[in-house]
Amino acid sequence: MKKNGPTSPTPPALSGSSTGLRAQLTEAQDTLRAIRNGEVDAVVNTDQKVPRVYTLEDTDQAYRILIESMNEGAVTLGARAIILYANRCFALLVQKPLEQVIGTSFLAFLSPADQRRLRAGLKSTDQTGTKLQVHLNPATGAPRPAQISIRPLARKGSSQTAVGMVITDLTEANRAEDLLRSFTHRLVQAQEDDRGSLALELHDRVTQLLCAALVRSQTLALHLPAQEGFVRTETLALCDLLGQAATEVENISRRLKPSVLVQLGLVVMLRSDGAAFARRAGISVTVTCGRFSTPLPVATKLALYRIFQEALENVHQHAHARLVTVRLLRRSTTVQLRISDDGVGFQINRPLPRLPSRSGFGLLSMRERAAALGGEFSIESTSTGTTVRVQIPLHPKSSPTVLTPKTKHPRHDTHHRTLG
Repeated sequence: MKKNGPTSPTPPALSGSSTGLRAQLTEAQDTLRAIRNGEVDAVVNTDQKVPRVYTLEDTDQAYRILIESMNEGAVTLGARAIILYANRCFALLVQKPLEQVIGTSFLAFLSPADQRRLRAGLKSTDQTGTKLQVHLNPATGAPRPAQISIRPLARKGSSQTAVGMVITDLTEANRAEDLLRSFTHRLVQAQEDDRGSLALELHDRVTQLLCAALVRSQTLALHLPAQEGFVRTETLALCDLLGQAATEVENISRRLKPSVLVQLGLVVMLRSDGAAFARRAGISVTVTCGRFSTPLPVATKLALYRIFQEALENVHQHAHARLVTVRLLRRSTTVQLRISDDGVGFQINRPLPRLPSRSGFGLLSMRERAAALGGEFSIESTSTGTTVRVQIPLHPKSSPTVLTPKTKHPRHDTHHRTLG
């Protein structure tokens, strides 16, 4: 049997070589650390006959400190989207050590779809810059939503152009937006519930009291003696006023909680309210509606009707318009509502007095009603008028009871099947 002898000692030459390599590696690591920390402005190469000095570009210490202290990721890309520089914030975003980030392709942190979008953005970017929203794939955990701001960087002494990018983590911003949307949704729902409760009170109490007063006044007028002509005339005039008041209260109740929307349909309500608005405001209203072969969901009808009401109220209060055009159309899988006026318009991005309507948060309410059903809301305004556009899927993703009042009007409990 062959026995293994003791291990041979490492030759002195090999041991010395290993020690030298470790020393060089340590020196290189210290040099890289110093460069990253902004402690080095130039590197001197003494291996050549004539020592050469390589000045590091953009070595302004204050600038380096600023980049490293940013709460946003910052990277510089070279050819094939290779990361030439990255700050520590970006390394934290992708959850990888900084030394493993530098030299890696930025595309490795993106999905295939976002990779294509970034390549297109890198090709089309100019001095004004480009912005993209993507999802970063960190080493661990779920993808993170981020916004990338891209800008070309000229490199001194080189015909090649690097690309600078600032990466903003949108996780908290998206979470805050979701919370705000949830709050707004609950606020709109609460408003709808309050409208339903108020409509019920108006119908069950105020309207009934007005009707009772009307009947008593009519009875009084009939029993007045003939010689009381003036009193009889005034009593009949009072009856007319009471009748008008009862009708107006009933109209307000109907606008607050349009239960007849279910029975009569959206098209009838748009035409009826458009005509009533024209009489009340002295503004011409044209309503054009397409054909609907199947009924719209109740939530969709209510959302479009409320947006219609808000838009008309804004026109009445602020637009100084002479004509309002309303179009309700079906487009394959969506229903579209467009409301245009020829008024003075306003600057959408400025908090002008026109933006809030009687609801207290007009545009926000309109946008939320559309978004709650998976729809889209947009508004365009110039000096010659304003156009509101709403598009909602025919089969909303949200619950069919979303943003509908919880109370029921006792006067409209019958069920009729209508279109639109």
